[in-house]
Amino acid sequence: MERVERVGHGGAEVTVADDERVARAALCRVVEPGDEHGGRWLRELGAVELLRRLTAEPYRAGALTGARERRIQGYLARAARVRPHQDLEGIGRIGGRFVVPGDAEWPSQLDDLGDARPVGLWVRGGPDLRRWALRSVAVVGARACTPYGAHMAAALGAGLAERGWVVVSGAAFGIDGAAHRGALGAQGATVAVLACGVDVPYPRGHAGLIGRIAEQGLLVGELPPGDHPTPARFLLRNRVIAALTRGTVVVEAAYRSGALATARDAQHLGRHTMGVPGPATSGLSGGVHELLRGGAVLVTDADDVAELVGDIGELAPARRGPVVPRDLLDPVTARVLDALPPPGRTASAADLAATAGTSVDDVLGRLYELHSLGHAERQGDAWGLTDPARHPPNARRGGP
Repeated sequence: MERVERVGHGGAEVTVADDERVARAALCRVVEPGDEHGGRWLRELGAVELLRRLTAEPYRAGALTGARERRIQGYLARAARVRPHQDLEGIGRIGGRFVVPGDAEWPSQLDDLGDARPVGLWVRGGPDLRRWALRSVAVVGARACTPYGAHMAAALGAGLAERGWVVVSGAAFGIDGAAHRGALGAQGATVAVLACGVDVPYPRGHAGLIGRIAEQGLLVGELPPGDHPTPARFLLRNRVIAALTRGTVVVEAAYRSGALATARDAQHLGRHTMGVPGPATSGLSGGVHELLRGGAVLVTDADDVAELVGDIGELAPARRGPVVPRDLLDPVTARVLDALPPPGRTASAADLAATAGTSVDDVLGRLYELHSLGHAERQGDAWGLTDPARHPPNARRGGP
């Protein structure tokens, strides 16, 4: 049976079979995130047929190929406990939805994951996931970050949000939380990709933050309501963050870090990969510096990130140090200034002309210019540098 559903905020109509959606909801409790065996079966058989083979009584030997018997027994045991209708009703009760391939809200860039593509995504929050993902950047990093790292992540989150970018992270302690808070503080858009059900506040210490994200942004996860995270699920969640976004920024990461795994996933998928440098003496900067040596782009603020992942013309402002008075001098005048002896000593115009490589008449003209700008002093027929203790540079003065 098929029905026409309105999905997302664009009002686009797509035809999604009820049994396909229910089957995918069931398979979320059978196939672990990133499981390429399950992804291949799903691609070859379709969700409905795959679920039928997993729940057939008795299971027909050879119905599923390419996996060992012990692994298949695990699938069968999980398939016996599926509750798709209960899960779909549960996500609906908290104002969420279950988004699957074929829906208008499905982010098609997730298809780049191939057989590791999510079976579906459980989404909580009002905005349209597909539209937000089209202009999104991941900001990830260490949980046990330094104050420097937290400051940089918050500044990146706020700066990207102010420029109209969606900040995506994993809602973990440390860099993730700082990036989300930066975006929220700027009244911007942020998405938390969770390694558990979107109704499970994890980590518990971030229950308030996750609640704010659900109200102002989006919570996204591959696992059905009520499911809890495991160490493996955290790592597998990272591939979704990498695939969903235009690029990934790593702010502090040790050599063994889930954030680096996200960056490597992004590189493998052809996404932009960026790193924020830190002190060479910090172990939390080691992983980022290694990433930069491996081809990632060094960034220091939201302008750098937006220039890399944005559209043509979305350029970061030119950066340079402060302009000092001598920067405004033409090259020959600057050479005359360099030729002047230090305060307390003098040189003749002829000696200065020889040192600066120009004529005496030219030197005299430039010396009077330097005098008017407060750089040079005349003592009889000789010249020297102005003593800054008596005359601050660039203080324009009158005649000789």
